[in-house]
Amino acid sequence: MKHRSIRRSPLALALLGLLFEGPMHPYRMQQRIKEYGKDQVVNVRDRASIYQTIERLLRDGLIEVTQTARDERWPERTVYQLTEEGRETTLVWLREMLSTPAREFPEFPAALAYLPLLTPAETLQLLEARLVKLEGELARTEAMLTGAGRTLPRLFLIEEEYRLAVLRAELEWVRSVAEDLRSGCFTWSEEWLREVASSLETGGSFPKEGNT
Repeated sequence: MKHRSIRRSPLALALLGLLFEGPMHPYRMQQRIKEYGKDQVVNVRDRASIYQTIERLLRDGLIEVTQTARDERWPERTVYQLTEEGRETTLVWLREMLSTPAREFPEFPAALAYLPLLTPAETLQLLEARLVKLEGELARTEAMLTGAGRTLPRLFLIEEEYRLAVLRAELEWVRSVAEDLRSGCFTWSEEWLREVASSLETGGSFPKEGNT
């Protein structure tokens, strides 16, 4: 089927999902995403990326122009609506994204892969700074869920519930790594790294981890 050759993304899914409500122009789409609080899980800070995604969806036949709105107070605005292919593709994407874990490449694991470029002391300092930010984000998310939970059904907060679980798990893990760095049971040195590199080249046994 045609939809299987079309590249999906969280932003594309969000825009298509909004058009299930009815025809909309790009600025209104961006507003709606923020009003619904979905900007916590979909990046809409860069309006250019919204227009680029809309152009791609239009080119792929998932949306179509329904009218061009003109108003003396605003620039000309193009209004888009879903095509039948767009409706089918949105539901296919949603089912696949729910059922199949994607191989995603977030920044934090990439940074962890290159810890040898830093010293243990600097790594600890940076992780402690991350802990402060994670704790703040966790507190904000908990407060938001507590407040919104009084007025909204769980269905409309489920992605925030997931974010909260992920935040708690990351916070616990980063705390444990920071504690190991503080205690010295997780450490490294240039000499140890050179020994590891030599072992990789010769196929010999690795030196004791963290040997300084």
